[in-house]
Amino acid sequence: MFEKLKAAEEKYGEISEKLTDMEVIGDNKLYASLMKEYKNLTPIVEKYREYCKCKKSADEAKELLDDSGTDSEMKELARMELDENRTRIDEISEELKVLLIPKDPNDDKNVIIEIRGGAGGDEASLFANSLYRMYSMYAEARRWKIEVLSINETELGGIKEISFSVEGEGAYSRFKYESGVHRVQRVPETESQGRIHTSTVTVAVLVEADDVELEINPTDLKIDVFRASGAGGQHINKTESAVRITHLPTGVVVECQDERSQHKNKDKAMKILRSRLYEALMQEQNDKIASERKSQVGTGNRSERIRTYNFPESRVTDHRIGLTLYRLESILNGSLDDIIDALATADQAAKLSQSGEESPQL
Repeated sequence: MFEKLKAAEEKYGEISEKLTDMEVIGDNKLYASLMKEYKNLTPIVEKYREYCKCKKSADEAKELLDDSGTDSEMKELARMELDENRTRIDEISEELKVLLIPKDPNDDKNVIIEIRGGAGGDEASLFANSLYRMYSMYAEARRWKIEVLSINETELGGIKEISFSVEGEGAYSRFKYESGVHRVQRVPETESQGRIHTSTVTVAVLVEADDVELEINPTDLKIDVFRASGAGGQHINKTESAVRITHLPTGVVVECQDERSQHKNKDKAMKILRSRLYEALMQEQNDKIASERKSQVGTGNRSERIRTYNFPESRVTDHRIGLTLYRLESILNGSLDDIIDALATADQAAKLSQSGEESPQL
């Protein structure tokens, strides 16, 4: 463990020197890459230096205690300092273990979120709209940019399916725990008997992949154009502006018809396609990891029921960590931090447990 920390400090120093090199400063891509690495290493190195400082103070205090020439008053002060530093060393050791957990390389990236109404018909579509509103309010509170890429609305004001992007630093690190099946339990307005209905909505959170990360061969694409149609026959374009892209090797199909420009629809469809293919690539890589080393929380599975929203009890329960909160309204208004923080903590604890099994203790 200490070898990793010493290596991190050495690398930190090397990067610090490179960042003052005029050639590096002139290379925007290299400079941005080094700055990102420097930023990631900074909390680890600062904490390690604090550890070394406390260790040195503890060693000096112990020398005073072991020295027969030290008077009783000085020994008492040395004993207090030794105890304080030992306590702080234990605390820093735990903090360093957390900091050394490998960071998800996608955490700082933008995301594309896909929401689809599942079981429950119109009620599922209405709740899909509620989830879109919840995520939008959460993103806006963090001053992240939201853009609707594709939407299929119902006449009752629901959403059959929607794809939208969220741009902002750390977007994936917060939204990645939302993938899975969200269950709602409530009395629909159309229910005269007051019976509670259960409906489901599926959420998929995709990393927004760029051209560098994923190269798509144009010959692998089949692009069709057609006339757009809207809910209830509204907003129908007279021109063939809607775009359908099929990735022939995988069979992945993406449609986009919200813009009146065929070019804009194609750009949005390609953005979704890249992210879906990137997700499939990541899933393939994750499947190669031994099951016992996977995080206990993870980022969810599309078929896994992860959360229940119970309206009669104003209750939200996340089934992965057994968390229940009785403030449904504020959560649906975008107050998601308590849930996301708890999921991130559980995920971190699982990874820390795994690293503890594989590495010697500090």
